[in-house]
Amino acid sequence: MVGFGPADVPPSAAVKFVGAGTAACFADLLTFPLDTAKVRLQIQGEAGGSAAAERGSTVKYRGVYGTITTMVRTEGPRSLYSGLVAGLQRQMSFASIRIGLYDSVKQFYTKGSDHVGIGSRLLAGCTTGAMAVAFAQPTDVVKVRFQAQTKSPGHATRYCSTIEAYKTIAKAEGIRGLWKGTGPNIARNAIVNCTELVTYDFIKDTLLKSTPLTDNLPCHFVSAFGAGLCTTVIASPVDVVKTRYMNSALSQYSSVLNCAVAMMTKEGPLAFYKGFMPSFLRLGSWNVVMFVTYEQLKRAMMAANHNCTTIM
Repeated sequence: MVGFGPADVPPSAAVKFVGAGTAACFADLLTFPLDTAKVRLQIQGEAGGSAAAERGSTVKYRGVYGTITTMVRTEGPRSLYSGLVAGLQRQMSFASIRIGLYDSVKQFYTKGSDHVGIGSRLLAGCTTGAMAVAFAQPTDVVKVRFQAQTKSPGHATRYCSTIEAYKTIAKAEGIRGLWKGTGPNIARNAIVNCTELVTYDFIKDTLLKSTPLTDNLPCHFVSAFGAGLCTTVIASPVDVVKTRYMNSALSQYSSVLNCAVAMMTKEGPLAFYKGFMPSFLRLGSWNVVMFVTYEQLKRAMMAANHNCTTIM
């Protein structure tokens, strides 16, 4: 079967670009409910007072399973996929840049050398992460807003459709509103990209050099799972602040720093790890699905391209 053995032909930049976006969309389809649960847990408590009060009867969501079941019971199963359209738009543009261009940018920094140091990998991760955020930030803002809004009796929804959300945000908050939270998102994705891609890259290289594993499915699975775990631990605090700030009403926070300080003051340091379990479940499973699919897609596309060239 194509894709389950070592690759014979190096994939082109175009194949990586398209393959990364497609694989990320597939991974999002499977893990989106976990991402929605993560967002709900992360924003819980931001409008309330003290952390002690939040631990009382006002807490609506408790844990991953509790959040998902509560949403299904009060808002219906479709609420778990609220913001999916914007999410897929985000992945098709965002992942294509940050993952699909990673190898090309890495080669640029190493000037084509076969020896790739950790510094070049980190630079490539930061570069493609920042480029992706600058381009795809509006889709992330709309996705988070949809995931955060409650669809139940007594709660007015902020947006009815993806297109309306883009228009409403631009009209009410200006074009800058669509790029709200770009700063923390660049910081988050610099961390995520460096941790996720560099860790995957490093674990994969180590497995290929130090174990009997070849460049195939088991190697990709182990590398992706390790990358997901490391990324969640390191990036969670920035991710929570990013989500809070992007979902906030106009003038709720004066800056990203003000948002972080308010969280620390009102809810304590553990607030920065709210939604950690769904974040890990989501990132771990997302990484496994995305990287495994990405590796297989690259090989399948290169095989198809080779067959077409041979026939012609």
